Amino acid sequence: MRRLPLFALLVASPLPAMAASLDQPPGESLIMTAPAPTPSDPGRVLGFTLRGGLASSPEYFGSDEYEIGPDLGVALDRLRFGPFDIGSDDPDFVSTGFGLRGSLRYISERDAEDVDGVTGLDDVDAALELGLGVGYDTRDFGVFADLRRGFGGHESFVAELGADVYSYPSERLTLRAGPRALFAEDDYAQTYFGAPGFAADGGLISAGVEVGGIYEFSDDWGLDGAITYDRLMNDAADSPITEDDDQFGARLGITRQIDFRF
Repeated sequence: MRRLPLFALLVASPLPAMAASLDQPPGESLIMTAPAPTPSDPGRVLGFTLRGGLASSPEYFGSDEYEIGPDLGVALDRLRFGPFDIGSDDPDFVSTGFGLRGSLRYISERDAEDVDGVTGLDDVDAALELGLGVGYDTRDFGVFADLRRGFGGHESFVAELGADVYSYPSERLTLRAGPRALFAEDDYAQTYFGAPGFAADGGLISAGVEVGGIYEFSDDWGLDGAITYDRLMNDAADSPITEDDDQFGARLGITRQIDFRF
């Protein structure tokens, strides 16, 4: 059964991205007052999911060469502490309606010498994008809009829009697929696509699709994978740095759900 994480962080190499959500059913507040605990129902609960595996992605934005790196993730599924009660103890909980999303993305550093055919480039430090978004989910589909701010390699705002259609071939298998679009400011475009004699403007950076799925071996263990395709657009596609407008990615990892009650 599909369960939507409250917040998630993915760390992979070199171009990982992960957005997650904090959703509640329509008409309910995001943070609710917890009822008094009973002896069999501890007052404090912390539940999260760990993921570890491998990911394949371009060496840098626009590269036609790919490399394999680690795919690591953590998602907070449940939190009950004092007066706050977020999420649900139901293992088959599916949040619906409007909700807030935590959005994070890590971008690896880029060495100038890795870019073929372009001289005069500077190295780009690793960047961490942090932000929030809003989403709307039903059992059959969901949409989201995220806004993040970069720190490190770039210090501009990026916005990501997406939608997913959900399918349930079996009780333990959830599939999803939908479009994605990434927008960014001029500073972002210049950082990753600008070159001597070429000034890259912001706007629509890429548009594509993501197809993924989760298979639950048990209540605690699962297999999580996704395949992505992005088409670089506008100045990102015209940049001399870009060797291939078509950018592909894939990841596959084992998940483990952990629940602390204290």
